[in-house]
Amino acid sequence: MKKARTKWAVLLLALLVVAFGALTVANAIQTDGGNVIVTQGVIDAYRGVNGEHHLGQMTYKLYTPKTATAEHKAPGVLLLHGYQNDRETNAAYAIELARRGVVVLSLDEYGHGFSEPGLKERGYVNHTVKVNYGEDSIEAGTFKKVGGTVRYRLLMNFSNLSFFNDHYSKDEDGNAIWDSSCGGAAAYAVLSAMDNVDSTRLGVSGHSMGTWAGWSVAAAFAGTDIEPRATVLQCGELFRDSVYDTSKIHFNNVLLLQAKWDEFSYFRDYKRVVDDELLKSDLRCEFLGTTADRAAWNETFGSFADGSARRMELLYTNHRLTTHHSQGLAVALDWFNEAFGPGSMNDIPVTEQKAMTKEWLVLLAMLLTLLAMVPLAELLLTVPFFAAVPQPLPPKANIKPKGKWWKGAIITMLIAGLTYPFMTQLGHALLPLPEGIFRMTVGNGFIGWYSLLILVMVVTSWTGWRKAKKSETFDGWYGMGLGSEQEPLKINWKLLGKSALLVLCLLLMVYAMTALAGVYLLDLRFIWPFFKTFTLARFGQFCAYIPLFALFFLLNNSKIMASMRTEAAYAPGCKGFFGAWWRNALMMVGGVLLIVLIEYIPFFLNIGPGADVLFGSTFGGPFMSLLILFVPQVLVFSLLGTYFYRRTGSVYPGALLIASLAAWIVTGGSAML
Repeated sequence: MKKARTKWAVLLLALLVVAFGALTVANAIQTDGGNVIVTQGVIDAYRGVNGEHHLGQMTYKLYTPKTATAEHKAPGVLLLHGYQNDRETNAAYAIELARRGVVVLSLDEYGHGFSEPGLKERGYVNHTVKVNYGEDSIEAGTFKKVGGTVRYRLLMNFSNLSFFNDHYSKDEDGNAIWDSSCGGAAAYAVLSAMDNVDSTRLGVSGHSMGTWAGWSVAAAFAGTDIEPRATVLQCGELFRDSVYDTSKIHFNNVLLLQAKWDEFSYFRDYKRVVDDELLKSDLRCEFLGTTADRAAWNETFGSFADGSARRMELLYTNHRLTTHHSQGLAVALDWFNEAFGPGSMNDIPVTEQKAMTKEWLVLLAMLLTLLAMVPLAELLLTVPFFAAVPQPLPPKANIKPKGKWWKGAIITMLIAGLTYPFMTQLGHALLPLPEGIFRMTVGNGFIGWYSLLILVMVVTSWTGWRKAKKSETFDGWYGMGLGSEQEPLKINWKLLGKSALLVLCLLLMVYAMTALAGVYLLDLRFIWPFFKTFTLARFGQFCAYIPLFALFFLLNNSKIMASMRTEAAYAPGCKGFFGAWWRNALMMVGGVLLIVLIEYIPFFLNIGPGADVLFGSTFGGPFMSLLILFVPQVLVFSLLGTYFYRRTGSVYPGALLIASLAAWIVTGGSAML
């Protein structure tokens, strides 16, 4: 026993040391080996003509090259992330710009990251358009009234900007688009006033929702001494000049980075595919300042000298990966350098990029930290208090034969997969949840989906219980992973309580590592926010969502890992583990993989996103683009669930751990009303 504890302790220490080492190297990359100082700060946010409403503080991450001083001022760039992201999503742009001598401020926008003001402070109105702004009409029905939840009206107005004329940006009920820069205008003012920043050489870049914020920042400072010299839009939307006052507002040197396979293309451009037809549309030609016969991808039109430079760069990637696409980043670096003028940036080639290495390193740190929960659990299970948590697996009498297992697995996958596009979108916008309690927009999408699946699992489990009760081998709650060997017909609440405490210990270790990463101003993540330390408000949201998440994963793991167990669950060693794992993983992620195929096969065939084509544009967008993140996440969850079920004979530890990690990911940094 002592030898085994020593082995697990050494493994735990080794995993954490290597994870911290990966974070240390990642920090060396983001600081360019000490040439860039990385700090964070806060900005007070206000609303109202005279700033009478204090909304709270916004947080930002600042990258300051040591070459930027009061005597030798450097250019400055404001970075604005997309919906459900945070300041760290801008890391690639921040790192590469700062390495080249630019001061970079990366903001946590309203409702994201560590910032206090909610996303609803952006504002909303009771109408929306179904085409690009300026191409709509009441008569054609493309300018229409909307009602429903606040979050629905908010989502329907993401492309409605506060500098648009009152016809769009206000309504008769007194609502308005208050600040479509999502705090970006205030952050830009702070950046421009820094004593080591040249306020005549400023730029702004945003991704997705951040492109609308970027347009809004550029509009807010147009015609001033600190107007942006360049605006870089990563997956952005265009609009007609007729929607704003062109006598007061102009935009200097705008670069549009266009993803070829953009899941949001219909939402922004009202076309399912990105092709030459889109390039040669009237709106795109107006943007480029040319005619359809001359319009071209990857070619600069206009002049940097007078601010008329325009370019559309076609990138062979998808929406979310645009933020770290090497070609897009290289073109953006060149664009800022041209706009700021000769000598503004140093001579590091734009193709020499290190930011992605940092991203792989923090991913490694995250995976190693999650893996470290296994040796920690093994150590804790030797403590007398937790010694009762492991128990034998139920007898083999009720394992599923191959045919019945496949039948159950296929039904499980089909139900989960085919309900995903509809129920996530319903919960995301329309499910009438109390928005003062459930403030996480993507979290509400999962609540919608999980609620339906909970209902299905309760009905099927009850039906199966009644049928199995007649059998001589009936093993009750024990067979479902919720009871004990001693009292198989009762739910074991003591086992549940001890399992919850065991999981709490594991989570505290992961949280401690997350906090340690925060010393470097890094997260445990990969491009997308995964694990961040909590603010008080976000911890409150975690507490609001965890009960339903826990109920879902308890039922889910009970159904998949216990009730559907096969001979592989009892087989020893790695062969047994992976034999059980692939079955569990298939049932947990197989339905979503089906939706991935439905979504992306037509997309790559240049037909359009499958959800848009088959179900309508209402069911495309956010939750379909989440699939590339959701699938690997659930695969990791299935590994943890399989390990804990085989190790403890119950679903409590694995289900509660997975539920906690899922709720943490949802509430830690993504959009909050």
